[in-house]
Amino acid sequence: MDILRRNTDYALRLMIGLAKREDGASVATRTLAEEQGVPYQLACKLMQQLHAAKLVGSVMGARGGFRLGRDPAEISLLNVVEVIQGRLSLNRCLVDSTCCPRKDGCPVRARMNELQGQMDEYLGGVSLADLLRTRAGATHDAKEPAGRTK
Repeated sequence: MDILRRNTDYALRLMIGLAKREDGASVATRTLAEEQGVPYQLACKLMQQLHAAKLVGSVMGARGGFRLGRDPAEISLLNVVEVIQGRLSLNRCLVDSTCCPRKDGCPVRARMNELQGQMDEYLGGVSLADLLRTRAGATHDAKEPAGRTK
């Protein structure tokens, strides 16, 4: 089972496509969908969800389309994930404390809760700007032999 759903992956691609536009220019959904390999109809639905959450803004007219609603450094992976698929949860007992009678003394729940916190913190700490820097560095770093440090 995938933790991140296909739609979330597509939404992240769309957001990165918008973040790449340094001038903040608006782009049509069809263009963005083609660039990012996302089916057009699905891209329309995802952009509506992202717009409703104010992660993207829209511009009407012939030169209209979508653009990021905030600076790429202010939009985290967690923001996008939660808009598209809701809060990620490793285990049902972390979301609904009434689902298990052993919740108070369960060592598994305690460890899962720690991991949940680490996952939320990590995803919340990675911004679109970070992804753009990583992507730009990946081309350069790909030339380095595996296992070697710079």
